Amino acid sequence: MPFFVLNITFLVLFFLPFPLIAAQRYTIAFAQDTLANDFRKAQVAEVQKAVATHPNWTFLSSDAHGETALLIHQINHFIDCQVDLIIVGTNDEKAVVPIIAKAYHQGIKVLILDRGIQGGDYTTFIHSDNRKIGQLGARYIAQRLKGKGVVLLLEGLANTDVTRLRTQGFREEMAHYPHIHVIKRRGNYLRSDTIHVMEPLLASPTPIDAIFSESDSMLSGARLVLNRHGIPPQSLITVGCDYTSEAKKAIHEGTQSASILFPLGGVQSVAVAERLFKGKKVPKEIRIPVQLITPHNVRQIKAIF
Repeated sequence: MPFFVLNITFLVLFFLPFPLIAAQRYTIAFAQDTLANDFRKAQVAEVQKAVATHPNWTFLSSDAHGETALLIHQINHFIDCQVDLIIVGTNDEKAVVPIIAKAYHQGIKVLILDRGIQGGDYTTFIHSDNRKIGQLGARYIAQRLKGKGVVLLLEGLANTDVTRLRTQGFREEMAHYPHIHVIKRRGNYLRSDTIHVMEPLLASPTPIDAIFSESDSMLSGARLVLNRHGIPPQSLITVGCDYTSEAKKAIHEGTQSASILFPLGGVQSVAVAERLFKGKKVPKEIRIPVQLITPHNVRQIKAIF
């Protein structure tokens, strides 16, 4: 009798539907600098949407509210949770290096998204050519101004490679135009901060012929102040970066001259995660192309969000 039961058990096991073992589960965490920035909020949403297409994946995210110490604490929490992969959107290319190295050396896959860090203790860096973004913006403005005028450069966060490289590219290109004078203000990639720096500038006698903003969010804030001071935004050459739906609408309506499409990178991040979870190698650096959007191609190109 026991022999008969044993054989029946064997047959049942033998003919069980394939697969016998449940699919591997993975947890992806996104440690984001701030969700107050439209672009960075959209990055998290894009990753979350892409992760949702994988039933066995879990998505976690955090908002550091622009505070580096909190970002470091949140990354450390994800390490303690033993997640499989961390995506990092940092606000300081130096301060986060030790905690990212800790995650990397504990076997957690680390994707640095958009803003780079110093050192190489991470899995891969997914980004666009920020120096080229600055060059594209400067060249477009210089040509529209015919090589003469005053240009306001609205810079992003001080301690990020994105800001440094965009400013570098912009300065390098503008060096070819000695009759263009550049003034700088810092908006930290936020509308609110940009409004605060634009108000006293427009109240002063300083003339402005053009604006290059290192994000469309900052340029949106600048437009609000221009309108408040009775200056039609279309009377200036204005170029932003990211190519949001708001920027697309403004270009279409003529209140913004151009934007440089800067992809979110969320879809690419999840594609990289898929490869890594399958045991495949990925490049140390992945570049996503950028593109200048003007009234000539605005109808054909989809906004990033």
